[in-house]
Amino acid sequence: MNWDETGPETDEPTGPVFDDRLVDADADGEDTAVEAALRPKDLEEFVGQEKVREQLDLVLKAARARGATADHVLLSGAPGLGKTTLSMIIAAEMSAPIRITSGPAIQHAGDLAAILSSLQEGEVLFLDEIHRMSRPAEEMLYMAMEDFRVDVIVGKGPGATAIPLELPPFTLVGATTRAGLLPPPLRDRFGFTGHMEFYAPAELERVIHRSARLLDVGIDVEGAAEIAGRSRGTPRIANRLLRRVRDYAQVKAEGTIDREIAAAALKVYEVDARGLDRLDRAVLGALLKLFGGGPVGLSTLAVAVGEERETVEEVAEPFLVREGLLARTPRGRVATPAAWAHLGLVPPQHGAKGQQGLFGA
Repeated sequence: MNWDETGPETDEPTGPVFDDRLVDADADGEDTAVEAALRPKDLEEFVGQEKVREQLDLVLKAARARGATADHVLLSGAPGLGKTTLSMIIAAEMSAPIRITSGPAIQHAGDLAAILSSLQEGEVLFLDEIHRMSRPAEEMLYMAMEDFRVDVIVGKGPGATAIPLELPPFTLVGATTRAGLLPPPLRDRFGFTGHMEFYAPAELERVIHRSARLLDVGIDVEGAAEIAGRSRGTPRIANRLLRRVRDYAQVKAEGTIDREIAAAALKVYEVDARGLDRLDRAVLGALLKLFGGGPVGLSTLAVAVGEERETVEEVAEPFLVREGLLARTPRGRVATPAAWAHLGLVPPQHGAKGQQGLFGA
């Protein structure tokens, strides 16, 4: 048994809390305001996600040719990849209004019934984080998606009556970061499912150049490449880094962004060449310097960096694992050879031997 994983936990973090991370893919208030101006308006303008764009274009063109509403669409993928943007593009391509809500906001079937009953014909309903919707509302959604009808229960107990309510045809666009949590009956009712992939650096460069034009920021090819390489494959992070680099360029330089300006700005904001911020480096540093590269339990690692274990597990680890810098094993967290190289450290002899069986090094 790994006693470290079952020991008592403190209620309060013992060190700094990483609330405002520049490389967090979730949108904050500033992102929401700026993204409205930067969002592409149609599929031609949308950068990246070639397969999803091509398939979705066929779905929408066919629906327009039939004079019908588009099939229900499910978009899955990590935060910041463009799911909300695509939902707005779907509405624009179908010349339809859009209604935006989220799964956590729908806690009762009555909440969903109120939204559905007020939809116009052909309207697009965007339901973000659809996997977090309550079960009663989810079951009501089955009938609404398939038959464009809901049963409204009036009264309680033996005298309760179900009143059928006809709905106008509409298009539901569901977005989720955890498609595996959707029950099969709900997944099966979507006519089109698209999975959003992380962006390649070249695609992010195109995003950055487009955003720079809209923000009236001068940037050269190398400057865009420098920002793209630190953006974790996510357009939202790329746009956020661009705005911070723009601020630096306006104060410290002539306002034009090149590679040197971008690198200097992101050094100030503690985002390194691989997109790691100080929380990521704190986790890796503790794992390498204090525990010889592991294996070490999650709770011990969290205490070492002065954070709660949920923060380390849910905020820092996903990117470190995706980058091949950290591995989760039954014995605990283990650093890979790439982690030692990234921090410029030499693994101890016993650490190298211990990792040989895991990584073949």
